Amino acid sequence: MRLRHNPKADIAIENSRFVEKNPMERKGRWKELFGNDNPIHIEIGMGKGHFLTTLAQQNPDINYIGIERVATVLYKAERKQQELNLENLILIAFNAEKIDQIFDKNEIERIYLNFSDPWPKDRHAMRRLTSPKYLEMYNSFLSPEGYIAFKTDNRPLFDYSLETAPLSGWKVRDITYDLHNSEYMEGNIMTEYEMKFSAEGVPINRMVIYR
Repeated sequence: MRLRHNPKADIAIENSRFVEKNPMERKGRWKELFGNDNPIHIEIGMGKGHFLTTLAQQNPDINYIGIERVATVLYKAERKQQELNLENLILIAFNAEKIDQIFDKNEIERIYLNFSDPWPKDRHAMRRLTSPKYLEMYNSFLSPEGYIAFKTDNRPLFDYSLETAPLSGWKVRDITYDLHNSEYMEGNIMTEYEMKFSAEGVPINRMVIYR
């Protein structure tokens, strides 16, 4: 079901001090915006923001950037950030198709992909956030020791990612098809989708993609 646009969203995002309006101009200079040299982690498709705001609260020595292309969804995350006023979290209204245009070489140390759109049709495979196209872009700005933490309820997308990553020159580790009953559950922060799926008994797939 298509999310109905909230007319307040565009205005709130435009006027929010927590939302960076010109991300392309920040390429290579994100630490200047945060005002420190702390590592930067990003979430692509941050949704309503529960996952990233929780991380930012727990880790004040890490800077976070939340990326969401749907204004109505980002608006909900921005409202949450207004309440919490986290100085180590910045939001961006941006389409991930051009993500390599906003981050410079080695600028990011971790990427979170949580319950991304599976794009199930074969002709849309390159739109998947773990496709070779996107992995090549991540490679342009992820630090050598950095990695991608990927969670999904969609088994076909997970299997596709397991196959695609090695073919694109990446490696995979910490693989589980049932996160909530695995050794990797300790320290796991659930997204809004994850809470919903978990309550319904849907197993969560999780892996780490690295070089």
